[in-house]
Parts: sequence; C-alpha cells; structure tokens
Amino acid sequence: MNEKWNVQNKKGYFKISVAVYIKTKEILALEVTDEKIHDSKMLRKPVRHVLDNSSQANKAKIKAVMADGAYDSNTNFRYLERKRIRPGIKIRSNSIVSIRNNRLRSKEVRLQKEDLLKWKKKRKYGHRWMAETSFSSIKRMFGEYTSTTKFHNMIKEMMIKVSLYNLFRRLYHT
Repeated sequence: MNEKWNVQNKKGYFKISVAVYIKTKEILALEVTDEKIHDSKMLRKPVRHVLDNSSQANKAKIKAVMADGAYDSNTNFRYLERKRIRPGIKIRSNSIVSIRNNRLRSKEVRLQKEDLLKWKKKRKYGHRWMAETSFSSIKRMFGEYTSTTKFHNMIKEMMIKVSLYNLFRRLYHT
C-alpha cells in the first residue's frame, strides 16, 4: 500500500476478510489481519467460521465463495473442493492450465480464459459486490479508521462495528 500510493504510514494498516450472506448483506464472519498477511491465506478462516458456528437445527450450507484474484491459489481451490463449495475466484491474468494445478483450479482457468463474461454470469461473480457494499456501508457509518492504536483493540473495534452494522441491517429490514 505504501509503495502503491506513495504514502509513508508508520503504523501500517489492517485488512479484513469477511463472509457475507448475499441475500441480507449480513456479515457472518470477520477476520482482521495486518498488511503483512496475504489475502490468499485468509480464505479458510471465514468459511470455517460460518460452517462451524451454525446451529445443528440451522446448519449453514455454503454453496459458493466469491473472491477476487488475491485469493487465487491451489490451496484455496483444494480447500473449497474438499468442502464441496463452488469457487467463484477470479484467477490471476497470467494463470495457465497445468498438471501441477489443482483439478478444480485448472477447470476454472480454462473456463475464464475461454470466456470471462460467460464465467462471471455462470458463477454469479457479480454477487461478490455484496461484500464490497458491506465494506462501503461500514466505512460510511463508522469511518475508515479505528480510534484505537493497539492491534488487538483494533480487532475488537472492528468486531463492534460489524456487530452494529449487522444490527442496523436487521432493524432496517424488519
């Protein structure tokens, strides 16, 4: 971020990875990391959180995961394949079909290289914007920054903001 925007931020920044229920835009899982952790390492935690924290009576079934190219990795495709979750992960532009790739990832590479627009429609990739809408709403409601300075307190503050966001969504839609 510092290199991209030529900003010298000594504190760094944090990133959030979320699982959003696209029908209600409710945030079901939140993971906060610092800028040193790559996005591709963060796909499993929100997915696992949703699967593990649903009640027996209301067992969550994740049909698909929509994610941008930062989440494109063989590890993530293997994980989704094991969980029987359809990937909606945009591949990196330099991706190739390879026998070393996960079978599911190779299939996605082939489909996206053949016709990206068709792939987006088939995978409903546009639904990924529901997560972006949630981020935007939180930023508009609470601002882009945290008032705390210690990382563990920043995590707590983000959890409070997400909880309030979810509460406001429920109140507004009832």
